[in-house]
Amino acid sequence: MYLVDYHLHTSFSSDSEAPMEDMILSAIDKGLDEIAFTDHVDFDDRYTLPDYNLYIPYLEDLKHKYKNDITIKLGIEIGLESTKADLVNTMTAAFPFDFIIGSSHSVRCYDLYFDQNEYFSTRTKQEAYSTYFEEMLLNIKSCNDFCVYGHMDFISRYGLYEDNTLNYMEYAPFIDAVLKELIARGKGIEINTSGYRYGINNCYPDIEILKRYKALGGEIITIGSDAHYTKDVGDHIGVAYDMLHTAGFKDITVFKGRRPEFIRL
Repeated sequence: MYLVDYHLHTSFSSDSEAPMEDMILSAIDKGLDEIAFTDHVDFDDRYTLPDYNLYIPYLEDLKHKYKNDITIKLGIEIGLESTKADLVNTMTAAFPFDFIIGSSHSVRCYDLYFDQNEYFSTRTKQEAYSTYFEEMLLNIKSCNDFCVYGHMDFISRYGLYEDNTLNYMEYAPFIDAVLKELIARGKGIEINTSGYRYGINNCYPDIEILKRYKALGGEIITIGSDAHYTKDVGDHIGVAYDMLHTAGFKDITVFKGRRPEFIRL
């Protein structure tokens, strides 16, 4: 089986201190065949942006150093916001990324981490989650240069409700609209395993959303641990592969020059 981890953060991200080379060595040690570094770019003054004029040459040196041990791709995880679409689209066009995760880290200009209380305390669970998916749809329509949507139901990590569970059937019209738009635009989704590290005991998205994506004709799908520490590289990747089999997928997706390539499971 060809093992990949397409969601890794290093010390170039505001929220990680993991050296890039240490992440590579961890991936090799765990038997991974291919990884993508996807350090954060969020257009919020509370985040520090990587300097890609330094980042890319450094990564290229490491790719060459470990070329016989593992395949390494240049990626990015960029926070999609329809109100900042010009900034997003300019950034994604500026550098030769192989792979781009588009994620919703903010809703209505509220960062789900920094502004958690402000966003959730003034909304019912139905309002908060529905608005999240409505804005996701706007992001997809306005930010055109990404490959997959990241951890699409991870809003459940931050909810302040007695039960934060996001059940597909409760939000089916909103989720289906997002999935259909992604498929129509040739975009995919990721299976993000970080839920297991945050007490969710599940991946993002859960199996019901994954099955629905497949039923609607979705084919492009990546797997990522969302690791910010070397110990978490490849975390629960086996679970994600099992989910793909359960949902009826035959291939895993990797990217080169933002073009999907399909590898048989």
